[in-house]
Amino acid sequence: MPHHLSQEMRQCIQHCSDCHNVCLETAVHCLELGGTHAEARHITLLLNCAEICATSADFMLTGSGLHGRTCAVCAEVCERCAESCERVDPNDETMRRCAETCRQCAQSCRQMAA
Repeated sequence: MPHHLSQEMRQCIQHCSDCHNVCLETAVHCLELGGTHAEARHITLLLNCAEICATSADFMLTGSGLHGRTCAVCAEVCERCAESCERVDPNDETMRRCAETCRQCAQSCRQMAA
């Protein structure tokens, strides 16, 4: 039986994909800047966020019955990543973009997890 993706799920998959990309781009940006931007905890969080976003999107795309659980974790990681980006440098445009993208993904994933 074919798996049907609702519009809400398609939108969440897109948010996860966007967040994955932005977190990886931001990690490179932070490593290039160095200093507090490149602290291990922050970089690790960016990489973890990118990974859980990709995993959540994959679970939804494949119709996994566990997608709600991955989305719940994804929402939590995205919120933490957004907070970290704002804490490291609230005036950096790349960091603001990452925080906004993470928050959008978190909101979408919370809806999928419900």
